[in-house]
Amino acid sequence: MPPAPLPLTRDIVLIGGGHAHALVLRMWGMKPLPGARLTLINPLPTAAYSGMLPGHIAGHYPREALQLDLVRLARHAGARLILGYAEGIDRENRLIHVPGRAPIAYDIASIDTGITAEMPDIPGFCDYVTPAKPLDAFADRWEAFATSAPPGPRIAVVGGGVAGVELALAFTHRRPDAQVSVYEAAPETLTALGRGARQRLRAHCARHSVRLVENARLTEARADGLRLSNGSFEPADFILGTGATKPADWLHGTGLDLHEGFVSVGPTLQSSDPTIFAAGDIAHLTWAPRPKAGVYAVREAPVLFHNLRAAVTGCAMRSYRPQRDYLKLISTGDKRAVADKWGLPLDGAWLWRWKDRIDQRFMAMVADLPNMPPPALPPERAQGIEEVLGAKPLCGGCGGKLGAAALREVLADLPPPQRGDVRLGAGGDAAVLAHGSGVQMFTTDHVRAFSEDPWLLGRAVAIHALGDIWAAGGQPQAALAQVTLPRMAEGMAARSLAEILAAAGEVLREAGADLVGGHTSLGAEVMLGFSITGLAERPVGQDTAKPGDVLILTKPLGTGVILAAEMLKAAPGEIVAGAWASMATSSARAAAVLAPVAHAMTDVTGFGLAGHLLGLCRASGVGAELALADIPLLPGAEALSAAGHGSSLLAQNIAACAGAIIAPPGPRTELLYDPQTAGGLLATVPQTRAQEVIEALREAGYGAAAIGRIVAGAPLLRISG
Repeated sequence: MPPAPLPLTRDIVLIGGGHAHALVLRMWGMKPLPGARLTLINPLPTAAYSGMLPGHIAGHYPREALQLDLVRLARHAGARLILGYAEGIDRENRLIHVPGRAPIAYDIASIDTGITAEMPDIPGFCDYVTPAKPLDAFADRWEAFATSAPPGPRIAVVGGGVAGVELALAFTHRRPDAQVSVYEAAPETLTALGRGARQRLRAHCARHSVRLVENARLTEARADGLRLSNGSFEPADFILGTGATKPADWLHGTGLDLHEGFVSVGPTLQSSDPTIFAAGDIAHLTWAPRPKAGVYAVREAPVLFHNLRAAVTGCAMRSYRPQRDYLKLISTGDKRAVADKWGLPLDGAWLWRWKDRIDQRFMAMVADLPNMPPPALPPERAQGIEEVLGAKPLCGGCGGKLGAAALREVLADLPPPQRGDVRLGAGGDAAVLAHGSGVQMFTTDHVRAFSEDPWLLGRAVAIHALGDIWAAGGQPQAALAQVTLPRMAEGMAARSLAEILAAAGEVLREAGADLVGGHTSLGAEVMLGFSITGLAERPVGQDTAKPGDVLILTKPLGTGVILAAEMLKAAPGEIVAGAWASMATSSARAAAVLAPVAHAMTDVTGFGLAGHLLGLCRASGVGAELALADIPLLPGAEALSAAGHGSSLLAQNIAACAGAIIAPPGPRTELLYDPQTAGGLLATVPQTRAQEVIEALREAGYGAAAIGRIVAGAPLLRISG
């Protein structure tokens, strides 16, 4: 028997996807710590690299070039990624609060959340001024303005520090027709730089007609410009604020020692609470205060990596020794840069190339995530192992199930129901039992984990299991959970179970059902399932579709290919986050719209759209015609399919439909077989009601679409391009 995985005993939680934490994730993937579970909490699946932001604003880099992909980094590190904003730490109970979900427990935590722009208390400032931080929001607003503004736009930059001037020069390169002005309340701009660098940057501003307005104190911001203390009005079409920065307000409620709101840390990067570390801009180095700069975050990362491990292993910690000064390379918009160190007036295109190499090297470091080779097969082994393993890892979600052909063969040997009150047995979405004047449905679904996040898993799998009840037109009634957890310390297991049940219970309650218990066990990996009952007066079957009915799909396809690519670190983080959001979207409201009008209905899950539609057509004795272009897809799904990605169940799904589908070849067609986890509902509705139903579904928040129609004839799917 192969050795069992070592049990988990400690939770390390990283709050924020800053540069230091991104590098910790990379290092952790290269050298994981047995027994430790690593978690990252961040609002978005990516984080912007600040060093390349001016180049992006100037138009030199595409947006994706400056994104740290936290989904890929988390997969590389074997960490769970929680998309959300931390809003507080309960240090007594060691819990981190994230809105909309159960608290996340920690043994050791680290904060690297970055900082935001501090908006001054000036009338109209918060309404009409775009802050330079957070970087993603600023980049989005600038891109929208730069691509849509009419000729000769007026741009105002509030704050004459290095960031303000650098971004002003970037603006002029992207929009040479713009009139750019920088407003500084102090008597002089660029006071943080040495004399030589300051003079060079001011010369670049003059060369690009960037107006530097000093002693310019703001009194009001308006949609069309700025009012200054001298009474003058400065018109502007886009206003950027680059003044002071501040940490998150919730840190004040933690009880940690703070310096001007920043977390005070010692040489080991531990805060006043030794179980909480901090790094990057959010940290104040008490023994050696330094300005906020990415270079310090990058150099803190190896020390933080070592000390987080030391905190849970009992080893000695290391001290961080920050450099006294660092080289500042300030871009001037036109692929030139000015350097500031030792007072030398260095300037030129060669400095921009040097800066570009530094930035590209950092991004390559966090993007180059080598795959750890799988364990070698034993030299002596039974035949056929390679064929079963295949070229792809076994998928999680509904992609990790038995193929349709094998399942159909086994179910064919089951005897018909012997009880008179069992109206529908094996083969349907759910068993249908007589119950008073109506019926009771009974179904079960069980999936292999596709995420390390228990909350996301609990929510998505509950929605997935409820699909069979909704597809049969039922009202969910009660549910039992079946949970398999990897071996871990009892407290960690209890916390994981609590997260799963809290998320699933929320979904079930929203659907009108109760989670009434279940069963737990320990195994090699996380597995989760639910057995659910439902009630209906008029069940909706798969055998009552009528020729002329319109086929309506409530959710886009693509979760299978996206999850498969994510396992290989090949799916962009934003694409994966979109798939997670789709899987976490309940179909309760869609079922309420469809059940009263649908002639027939099923849910689209493991056998893909083609497999489930073919099953409905066979049950009803009809065929179907689909318009490939009308079938909604998740963003990125088609591109990943075209790149050769696909679920480990894809080949079986294609084989199960062989001879019963006529379709043009191509990646979009392959997505018809893509196994879906928590997929949408597929209903046939009368043609006269179709538009009304689609509008009601869209009003309820679903991207529903009419994808084809039911036709008379043999159970055959005809797909047009």
